[in-house]
Amino acid sequence: MKSGEFGGAFEELFDREFPRLFRYLDRLSGEPDLAADLAQEAFIRLHRRGAMPQRPDLWLVTVALNLFRNARSTASRRSRLLTLWRARETDRFEPAPPEESDDPSAQVRSAMSQLSPRERELLLLRAEGYSYRDLASALKLNEASIGTLLARARQAFRHAYESSDASR
Repeated sequence: MKSGEFGGAFEELFDREFPRLFRYLDRLSGEPDLAADLAQEAFIRLHRRGAMPQRPDLWLVTVALNLFRNARSTASRRSRLLTLWRARETDRFEPAPPEESDDPSAQVRSAMSQLSPRERELLLLRAEGYSYRDLASALKLNEASIGTLLARARQAFRHAYESSDASR
């Protein structure tokens, strides 16, 4: 693909896929700014690559998901260190009680946070319209197991959502 062809294909791909990638990352992270940064970084990496992969939409999801995992790992490490530092400074640490909300989207976020990362990723990618094959490719899973994994993830979500609803 020539440079001009790549540029046109890249712009078309960006217009088509950025909103979907952003929505996925926003739902996964719950942080619109982080989601926008990660989606943009995935496209920057594709542009630097200078050539379209066979399935650019899946390539972008895979790169964005790796960037998200790295960001979460870094944030988690920083949080642990900060918590230890605060505990030493105050000689005690009392976590704030969890906030309760009647907002349905807050309940959904709360239920999603109780799922494993793989379950969250499966449900959110599927909600964005990705096929079983796409899910298997992006998450490096066996395509034949996607249906079972999705069913388990849906069941886990229902259980978490109903549990949080029943505790009110």
